[in-house]
Amino acid sequence: QVQFVESGGGLVQPGGSLRLSCAASGSIFSRTAVGWYRQSPGKQREWVASITRSGRTNYPENVKGRFAISRDGAERTLYLEINSLKPEDTAVYYCNTIPSTGSWGQGTPVTVSS
Repeated sequence: QVQFVESGGGLVQPGGSLRLSCAASGSIFSRTAVGWYRQSPGKQREWVASITRSGRTNYPENVKGRFAISRDGAERTLYLEINSLKPEDTAVYYCNTIPSTGSWGQGTPVTVSS
């Protein structure tokens, strides 16, 4: 079973930026589409970014232009660059395959507040 380890979250002021990282066991990032999800307090987990094996990226409208997903050259780490952070981006962020597997990491919390 693939294990995901997310990192890079923190407390950021509105308008700030963060780069989240995700490491996974095996070579999952080169074998299938992967992505980032988030779960805000009291809400269901939602998809926020994806990248296919060929490198094509996709985002929902509510984050398009502010979120950028990428992989490193060795495809061992998945990144999510978040710019122009808004309070509504406050959530725990997770990485997983697309569609997601049943195995989730602990996530990395992002809090956007002044």
